[in-house]
Amino acid sequence: MNPEASTVAGSASDTPALLRVVGRWDMVALVLNGIVGAGIFGLPAKVHALVGAWGIFAIIACAAMMALIVFCFAEVSSRFTQTGGPYAYAGEAFGPFTAFVVGWLLWVARVTGLCAISAVMVEYLSLFVPALSSGVWRGLFLVCLIGGLGVLHIRGTRGVTRFSGAITIAKLAPLLVFVALGLPAIDAHRLHFDVLPSRAGFSSAVLLLAFALVGWENAAIAAGDVRDPRRDTPFALLTGLTLVVGLYVAIQVVCAGTLPGLATSQRPLADAAAQFMGPSGAALIVAGAVISTLGTLNAGILTISRVPFAMAEAKQLPRALARLHPEFRTPVLSIIVSCVTVLLLTLTRGHIYLLTLSTISRLFVFAVTIVALPVFRKRPTVAPALFSLPGGNVIPVIALGLIAWLLTGTSLQETRDVVIATVAGAVTYLATAWRKAS
Repeated sequence: MNPEASTVAGSASDTPALLRVVGRWDMVALVLNGIVGAGIFGLPAKVHALVGAWGIFAIIACAAMMALIVFCFAEVSSRFTQTGGPYAYAGEAFGPFTAFVVGWLLWVARVTGLCAISAVMVEYLSLFVPALSSGVWRGLFLVCLIGGLGVLHIRGTRGVTRFSGAITIAKLAPLLVFVALGLPAIDAHRLHFDVLPSRAGFSSAVLLLAFALVGWENAAIAAGDVRDPRRDTPFALLTGLTLVVGLYVAIQVVCAGTLPGLATSQRPLADAAAQFMGPSGAALIVAGAVISTLGTLNAGILTISRVPFAMAEAKQLPRALARLHPEFRTPVLSIIVSCVTVLLLTLTRGHIYLLTLSTISRLFVFAVTIVALPVFRKRPTVAPALFSLPGGNVIPVIALGLIAWLLTGTSLQETRDVVIATVAGAVTYLATAWRKAS
């Protein structure tokens, strides 16, 4: 008998349920792994090219914006205990059709994001093993990587959270070493703020950073695996975002203060580390990038498998996707389908395109959750919030405005493709409903 079986999700019924084995700090680790991926290892150069040393303040401005969205999620999530996050919120607020479209988009966003991360991980590893850059060896590595993580997830959530905790430490350690050794090495003369950036440049930097500060929704989606989701989800969202922002600011300061030619660097953290730590420092950072992407993949597979599971439980997808392993209580088919989809897309599509689709899809999903917040406040049948925002609807309105602004910075082609994916989801739902009714 699996020792995890002593704690189950759901009610006191005999229906098999997910195991509630994820604790508060496990949730924080999920948030950290969801946000801190490969992006931070290249982001300082791109931000510095746009606004110079003012990139430090661009991070703070972006964090303030993202915090407003996260605050809205914190209140909404403090009312729910079931798996699905935004999918569950949309269903409760607006009904099954909206829920299906949100769940569909949420799955598309998470899958395409993981495809991009998988591709980036192989790129970093190819610096150590050039054969992985293309061809058969690249394909075999991806099969082993995604297949191995799939097996880990099938064998139980407790093992996943333990692995997540270990990876969180391993991925943050190189970055913390980088900051600790880099801060004393800063040349203050490089941090000059005498030239103000243009408004367009600063806006572009904030938009770029916003794309690197998503991924925190992992915690909300996996609520069905959490011991006390109504209390722990808001804590994990806010704590995780705060820690990441502090780390990002420190990394930007070190890069700007130690690396000449930061704006043109292809691997800014590795190049900066080489300045004050030598070649071994650069190798440490590259290894950290690989570990970081592995942690993001691990957290992502947990969430992408839970979305179709939640939709199948609501009878909006085939019930087989909600079937649980008799011992490990994990949604086996949902995990397999999600992992196979990630593998196929990673092998056949470019990662920059997929990453952009992922971000746009998430912004649409975020907007629906924010719109649901005032609906829940007026609905007595919904559980009361254990975390409440002050100011009435001021924060939700501002958050929606920020999402609209972020969407204006995306290309027409990519936004069009997300709209096409949304329409495809709607058509799928209507066709399924028609078949059930006939």
